Amino acid sequence: MSDARKLSSLDASFLYLETPEMPMHVGSMAIFRLPEGYKGDFFEEFKAMIASRLHIAPILKARLQKAPLDIDHPSWVEDDQFDIDRHIFRASLPQPRDRATLERIVGWMHAKLLNRARPLWEFYVFEGMKDNEVGLYSKMHHACIDGGAGAALTSMIYDLTPVPREVDPPTAKKVAPEPRDIAANLIDAYQQLWTQPFDAAAAPKSLELPRSGKSDLGSILFDNAMFQIESAVKFASSMPTVLKSLSDVVAKVADPKSRESLQSMASPPTILNKAISSERSFAGTSISLSRAKALAKASGGKLNDVVLALASGVVRRYLISQGALPNKSLTAGVPISLREEGNAESNNQVFGMICSIATDVEDPRKRLETIIAQSTKSKEMSHPLRALMPQVSNISLLGAPILVQILALLYSRSDLSNVLPPGTNITVSNVPGPRQTLYAAGAELLHIFPVSISTHGIALNITVQSYRDQLDFGFIVGANIIPHVQVLCDMLPLEFDALEAAFAPPPADIKGAAE
Repeated sequence: MSDARKLSSLDASFLYLETPEMPMHVGSMAIFRLPEGYKGDFFEEFKAMIASRLHIAPILKARLQKAPLDIDHPSWVEDDQFDIDRHIFRASLPQPRDRATLERIVGWMHAKLLNRARPLWEFYVFEGMKDNEVGLYSKMHHACIDGGAGAALTSMIYDLTPVPREVDPPTAKKVAPEPRDIAANLIDAYQQLWTQPFDAAAAPKSLELPRSGKSDLGSILFDNAMFQIESAVKFASSMPTVLKSLSDVVAKVADPKSRESLQSMASPPTILNKAISSERSFAGTSISLSRAKALAKASGGKLNDVVLALASGVVRRYLISQGALPNKSLTAGVPISLREEGNAESNNQVFGMICSIATDVEDPRKRLETIIAQSTKSKEMSHPLRALMPQVSNISLLGAPILVQILALLYSRSDLSNVLPPGTNITVSNVPGPRQTLYAAGAELLHIFPVSISTHGIALNITVQSYRDQLDFGFIVGANIIPHVQVLCDMLPLEFDALEAAFAPPPADIKGAAE
């Protein structure tokens, strides 16, 4: 990454919204098993392997560079003082050195902010676990990555065999451009207002106005004027797409049936929707992927519907145990990827929908059937926004970084989330992963439990990653809301069994079979 690359508005928003109580990084807790009779040093071998492959994922060597006076989004630039020993650490796991102990430590570590003076990622290796296992806790700022890009990074870290594959060395570095003066950077920020990426592909291809190719102030002003003319044409050519998306949204809202759906998706206040502390509780558990898919088929839904039903059932059980289940159904915020197949860029390409999760329905079968119907309505309601999101995700406003950070800090300190109605009650995300067995530095990957983001007003995040024939669930929550989230993990297998029993075929008629 020799050239500076400005963050999109969506990527940068994760920086601006971050506070000491609300870190904006995502991660995972991976569990490996070392080969029988292993005598090497896994930490050193793993670190050496990552060091040899850093060029595959340039974002791992990129640090933030702020815009002058913080008036525009920062950029990614290559860290010329990069030191891998500041990013991969040998961590200590106290007795009894089991997964439960590791989960508690991961929860504690996930609450700590990343150092913005360096590339925004860290790996921690925990050796000496029971059954020849090794734990790996990783975290990376959400400004760098989303679930889709995380899956792309998986190919950099892991191999398909215990013997690490040979990776081509990095190509020769480009000559880094000379630093630009403050005037040029300020003009870039101003120019960004006129060059928003509104479907630039729709602009006339023949429009290529001249450029000075120089870096003095007068030439930059000239180039800026040319950019403005071009961007005006691009903006005009994109307006049909933008206006159609907006009209579709208005039509949905105006439809009486859609209004009923919107009202049904309103989120009731719960004990989960409060301001969070600067501490986290984390736990993970797994279920069978093939069984979950069979349940989806039997119910006429999709795997995502089964994941939502499991989350609904677990939260319902927990709130009942606390005497705090609302009469109205809870809702879930569900991220939806906009990433096209094969796109491995390290940025965020995602938006979200809100779905009712039928916590007011006692019967497991009816609850899943209700969720299937509700998720279908939510997808229909959010569909017009899919075309609009790429257009607005890069809109830049001068001074926005300062303003948004101030507002985020005020919101965090004011405890407004304790009194405002929640936009949604929980976050549920399903990230598809590899079906084949993976290895890192010769060790077999057994599990990869996601460790995601807990926010003010939405304390509980349930993220699922598929791997081989399993679904690895990661539960993270503000520790002041649920001190020991393991209690929710313990409920998940029970809820899965209840759902499977609800959709099991009726027993055969013994008498009829005999005849």
